[in-house]
Amino acid sequence: MKLDHSLSLFSFIYLVILPLISAQACQRTCGKLPINYPFGTGPFCGDPRFQQYVSCNQDKLTLTTQTGRYPVTKIDYANQAIYISDPSMSTCACTQPSKGFGLDWDAPFSFHDDNVFTLLDCSTTASPIFRSNNFDGNNSPTVPLCDRQGTPICSFLYSCTAISMLNLPISTCCVYTPVDLGPSFELDLQKLKCSSYSGFYSFSGQEANPENGQYGITLKYKFNVFNNYPSLCANCEMSNGACGYAEVYNAFVCNCPSGLNTTTDCYFGVSWNDGKRLLPWHRGTLILSLVWFVFRMIL
Repeated sequence: MKLDHSLSLFSFIYLVILPLISAQACQRTCGKLPINYPFGTGPFCGDPRFQQYVSCNQDKLTLTTQTGRYPVTKIDYANQAIYISDPSMSTCACTQPSKGFGLDWDAPFSFHDDNVFTLLDCSTTASPIFRSNNFDGNNSPTVPLCDRQGTPICSFLYSCTAISMLNLPISTCCVYTPVDLGPSFELDLQKLKCSSYSGFYSFSGQEANPENGQYGITLKYKFNVFNNYPSLCANCEMSNGACGYAEVYNAFVCNCPSGLNTTTDCYFGVSWNDGKRLLPWHRGTLILSLVWFVFRMIL
């Protein structure tokens, strides 16, 4: 009888106590980047809509789209923007062929207004970006795809040593304007008959010096239709937890440093007489005390 009682207690420890003191599944950082909602570092972390697009592998945060995987260099949580780099993008220091960049049609991202895309080495005879007529074959108005005010940017970019060595005429450059088409936008260089592109999100106040440009792509994101930060998630992160979701119904889950998942936050409880909340690390102390008590019962 005593043996059965001991086995039951050990089963209780294995099935209930040990999972509570396991490592936190959802981390608050990925490498040097802080991770907050709606992003996550693993399965069932962050917002499920973002899970398939942004992931953390070997301390590197990456964005995955239909055109490839791109390192995330910075996240501006205050302005709800992420910054990515494209290894195939041409810069003032290096020019190389590229297939372009695109977003999935259902991705929870859109292009930021600060983006400036410059198409390089485009065919002046075959590329659809060079349209001389105001109407197409169906007598429908055409939309100019090159910004006529972008000539200085092309001039500065084509003056870079890496690009100037290709001896490309300035007419093969185009500052691409239709970047406001939302998530369905795709910079398909093969279709546009261009060999490469550059993307800027800032010139650091030195538009005349392309070497100092901030190369990359900035994407905007929203929390939901109304763009409201979930209050449950805010409370969870304030208690040192990481926001996540359950496998069933995608219900909200707060993942705590102790490894415990809750539906509220990582505080153990609140006394009704305005006492202090139990700090998150107290939870581990309480669990260890419970384990010690169980072992004392066995002995």
